[in-house]
Amino acid sequence: MRRAAEAKFNSGCGWPAFDKCYKDSVAIEVDNSYGMRRVEIMCNNCGGHLGHVFEGEKMTPTNERHCVNSVSVKYVEGAAPEGLEEAKVV
Repeated sequence: MRRAAEAKFNSGCGWPAFDKCYKDSVAIEVDNSYGMRRVEIMCNNCGGHLGHVFEGEKMTPTNERHCVNSVSVKYVEGAAPEGLEEAKVV
């Protein structure tokens, strides 16, 4: 999963938190069971579980908090490749 360092923020939840990711880098699955909404994010390449997106908390300009499993985060120094565009997930 690719994300810009600028998308990371301290949400206070203890998990790495981001408010957007690079367009088309994740797949989503929405679960509306049990009277609540959960949005799972998965790697668009391998389908692996990355975490969940929470909406409506007003913590960021995108109004999304991507609560990401830390094992799926890898820091790569330097600028992102040309042509990558950041976007909301939901």
